[in-house]
Amino acid sequence: MTPELPLNSLAVDRARGDKIGYVMGRVGGYIQLRPPGGGVEWDADPEQVRPASETELLRARVTELNHAGRIG
Repeated sequence: MTPELPLNSLAVDRARGDKIGYVMGRVGGYIQLRPPGGGVEWDADPEQVRPASETELLRARVTELNHAGRIG
C-alpha cells in the first residue's frame, strides 16, 4: 500500500512511465495528479504512485521555471 502523500507534494506515476505530478487530492480510490507547470490532471492508481526523489523534484522545478519563462 502506498503511504499517504500530502497535498501539493510531488509524486511519480509508475504506470505512466514515471510521469511526475503534484498531488491534488483523492477521488474514487484514485490519486489525482497535475503536471508541473500546469496542465490536465489525471487519475493514478495509488499502488503505482510513489513520492518523487530529489532528482525528480529538481526536474519538476526546472519544468515549472521553463513554463513560467514562456508565459512571461
